[in-house]
Amino acid sequence: MQSLEYYEQKIISDSEFPVQMFVNDVGKKVWYFNQHWHEHIELHYVLEGRTTLRLGQREIPAREGNLVVVNSNELHAGYCDGTHMRVLVIIFDMGDFYKELADKNVIFQSLVERDETIDAIMSAIQKEYSEQRIGYRLICKGELLHLIVHLAREYAAEVLTERESDSRKRRLERLNTVLDYIQSNYTKQISNRELADIIHLSEDRFNHLFKESMGMPPLQYMNEVRMKKAMNLLKRKEGTVVEIADSVGFTDYNHFGRQFRRYYGCAPSEILKK
Repeated sequence: MQSLEYYEQKIISDSEFPVQMFVNDVGKKVWYFNQHWHEHIELHYVLEGRTTLRLGQREIPAREGNLVVVNSNELHAGYCDGTHMRVLVIIFDMGDFYKELADKNVIFQSLVERDETIDAIMSAIQKEYSEQRIGYRLICKGELLHLIVHLAREYAAEVLTERESDSRKRRLERLNTVLDYIQSNYTKQISNRELADIIHLSEDRFNHLFKESMGMPPLQYMNEVRMKKAMNLLKRKEGTVVEIADSVGFTDYNHFGRQFRRYYGCAPSEILKK
């Protein structure tokens, strides 16, 4: 069973325009979408400002005019550093546009910087999408086809075999089981050995798989989960700092305070005072 928190099932029912398109407009310091994955390809074109995309274990900074490609079955999340940013997001299934390319399992280069052809295509798509005049879907679809061909010709990084593609997906599905377990048990003290046993791997193999997929060791990830839960509780003022630290799995209050400051740049007590 796939994780409801990390696996995102995309259902795009419009057969004539099988695309999800929107603009992320953010002006505060925040992860504006959390880590997840899906079979669809996701394009992020920076219209204004800058953003950082986390793809697996890599953090990719992008600024105005840059395109970030999230390939199929790739964990990703988006961060805004507080500078106002606008990012055009386009999500689609390659099979709906170019079946031959989809069958080849092409992996595109993650970051494309300053490509005049892409700039022109994205400008046309953004204009049509914002104005939504009659026939805009057809024009956007045509421009997207142009973009796909351009990416295939100029920015194909590798071609996966069917076995490699299936392995990539299965790896994420196995990891989902671990992530679900952490979400349900983050208040407890969980060992790497315990997590490895869930998906029947050696501890060393599990640690390698986790860090390769999530970009951090399991303990760091668990602490991030606890920090986010603690922040939500502090914002809702659901107890003292000590009580909240205990409720998210920290037995050492001073350690909790240090971790919280490292993660959010302020003390937990400052959140309660706001």
